[in-house]
Amino acid sequence: MRGPDAYPTVSGVAAAARILSMRHPDLCRMRLAGESRAGRPLWLLSVGHGRRRILVVAGPHPDEQAGGATALWLAEQAVHERRRFAEADVTWDFLLCLDPDGTVLNENGPAGERPPAVHFRHTFRPHAAEQPEWAASLRTPREELPETIALLAIIDELRPVLQCSLHGTDVGGSWVQLTADIPGLAEPFGKYAAELDVPVQTGTFDALFWQGAGPGVFVLPPRGEQERFGSEPEAADGSTWSRPHLYGGLTALVEVPMWATRKVADPTPHPDPAHAVTVLGARLRKDGAAAAVSLERALPLLQQAGPTAGPVMRGIEQAVGAFPGLADEFERLATQSPVPLTMAHIAALDIAARRIPLRAAGMLLRLLDEARLDEDPSSEPARLRSRLERRIDAGARDLITTTDARWVPIPDQIELQARTVLAAVGLVM
Repeated sequence: MRGPDAYPTVSGVAAAARILSMRHPDLCRMRLAGESRAGRPLWLLSVGHGRRRILVVAGPHPDEQAGGATALWLAEQAVHERRRFAEADVTWDFLLCLDPDGTVLNENGPAGERPPAVHFRHTFRPHAAEQPEWAASLRTPREELPETIALLAIIDELRPVLQCSLHGTDVGGSWVQLTADIPGLAEPFGKYAAELDVPVQTGTFDALFWQGAGPGVFVLPPRGEQERFGSEPEAADGSTWSRPHLYGGLTALVEVPMWATRKVADPTPHPDPAHAVTVLGARLRKDGAAAAVSLERALPLLQQAGPTAGPVMRGIEQAVGAFPGLADEFERLATQSPVPLTMAHIAALDIAARRIPLRAAGMLLRLLDEARLDEDPSSEPARLRSRLERRIDAGARDLITTTDARWVPIPDQIELQARTVLAAVGLVM
């Protein structure tokens, strides 16, 4: 089964799921599981009638757009293999988009293959406290996001044996994060990645402190042990990822790249990791200072920004505020790394150090566009916009050139993510 050549929209995914339900009313059903902060529906599609539930969550991060199509791919597969899943007493449940408000903000860019600069030009990455999966670890119960409340309610109702969260990365490889081990998953995952020519990422920024369970498969450390950089406030233990553990289940996060680079798959020990991370830390400080200056210059100009200004601005402010602490963390790795740093680790850290300023510049440029400011080339808004555009063009070009990355066809992104989910399901059934 091949996926589409473009990322489907939030409404497009819901429409396709509704058609599937109408075609197979004996097997499929859709219901409203909640509403977003802006009142958009959170749709849950269920396929099957078994007692063992598999929950698939698409759209947890709005700039990771393959998940909606992957959910449809898996739903159609569940219909096609209805007998096998019925014999296994399994029902599939698909939350079609966890953050529709944020995902819609990413839909103003091209839906298919795009130049890297165009991608970052249209990216929206919310503040961590406004990301529904992470928000549960950062907010009190009274402050929970409605999307988080809806997902937690679904988990409490269904008690899934496995929750699969569909994530993605802009540049890198594919990897899996598990809140508890699924023995044997690394083998089929590696096989599928090889067949689709997608590198298995053996060193990651996200899972640097997680335990390896085979190439590209990482398991959450035991409670109380460090799981993320200290400057990052969110914690997996308090997130929606951990909720299935109350009922004997676990969560698998499946990451697939838009642009793939083999540098993140190189397990060779780095010849001088201390120097490498020190250089990366210095670059983070430099880029962070430039981003802070741009933000300071933009603030007086953004009084007339559009209705999305609030969440976008909070995303920018978190990104800009993260630079100093993250630079400290990178430099600390020179003497206190949790693992021996390989070429893959340094490549992943390098990508992260380049990605954050690109996201900040892209979101700030979005707000300047929405504010409909003076177009006179000599005006302050025009000069700032031009500066940000040059920064995105040069930074995105350097990111792709330095990593020798290539675009991964969207059908391959979807197929790898879906087949990895199926492998995980097969191992827990």
